[in-house]
Amino acid sequence: MKTLVYVAHDNVHLGDATLATVTAASKLGEVHLLVAGAGCGAVAEAASRIAGIGKVHVADDAACEHQLAENIAPLIAGLMTDHDAVLFPATTTGKNIAPRVAALLDVMQISDILSVEGERTFTRPIYAGNAIATVESSDAKLVITVRGTAFDKAEAEGGAAEIAAVASTDDAGKSSFVSAELAKSERPELTSAKIIVSGGRALKDSATFENIVMPLADKLGAGVGASRAAVDAGYVPNDYQVGQTGKIVAPEVYIAIGISGAIQHLAGMKDSKTIIAINKDEDAPIFQVADIGLVADLYQAVPELTAAL
Repeated sequence: MKTLVYVAHDNVHLGDATLATVTAASKLGEVHLLVAGAGCGAVAEAASRIAGIGKVHVADDAACEHQLAENIAPLIAGLMTDHDAVLFPATTTGKNIAPRVAALLDVMQISDILSVEGERTFTRPIYAGNAIATVESSDAKLVITVRGTAFDKAEAEGGAAEIAAVASTDDAGKSSFVSAELAKSERPELTSAKIIVSGGRALKDSATFENIVMPLADKLGAGVGASRAAVDAGYVPNDYQVGQTGKIVAPEVYIAIGISGAIQHLAGMKDSKTIIAINKDEDAPIFQVADIGLVADLYQAVPELTAAL
């Protein structure tokens, strides 16, 4: 089976999510990559060095600059004449493009896979991760999104794949890029952080969140996350949200402060290697998945923990 992996990137840097997707694709057969963007030569070079890659297809065109799904989907659909499966990282961009590709190919998409059980058999979470379904596809072509935290990352160096230019489709004219407001932080990005400190609604307001969570995160060199309730209350920006409708993370250590543990939040972090929960409610659901639980007032316990580090 010949697979095509859509490369996550910003036209300059290769996205980490690509490496986990390559690992998933390698379990199906020969792996090719697609880099679609504008001025993305550096990304193509980096992609060609990933271990185990057979070829890198590059569509370097103004129509692909912002990776609008309406422009990228026809390009991928055209490449599928020579590929049996296409895999996308389950990022915002990947989840935007994949359904359109599936529709153009008239096949069912297989979303958020956790493992590859066979050439056409996969596992994926359902019911907010409370059950794992095994699915088998009978479609001629496979369109798959991959949960990056479920697979090890492929080696970023060691390969020497051929780079081949492909003609992009013209601008479909169905959508246009207006602007992007990107939050900048010196802290690690959530999906790649080894340690994450998250806060919940119990932190009352943005100033309290800043005073309690941020010093601990800085001491640990950790990324900062939040529950949906904390984001909805305006304590922190949307890109901090961890959960089924936010970011799926699996760090070495996840520290949950004042988070009760709603199902949608647990779905985004329960694969973390070590979960530490601090909550004054001993019956909070978070303690059911925590490896270490501290029943205490966070306003006293967290500053003491930060001071002790």
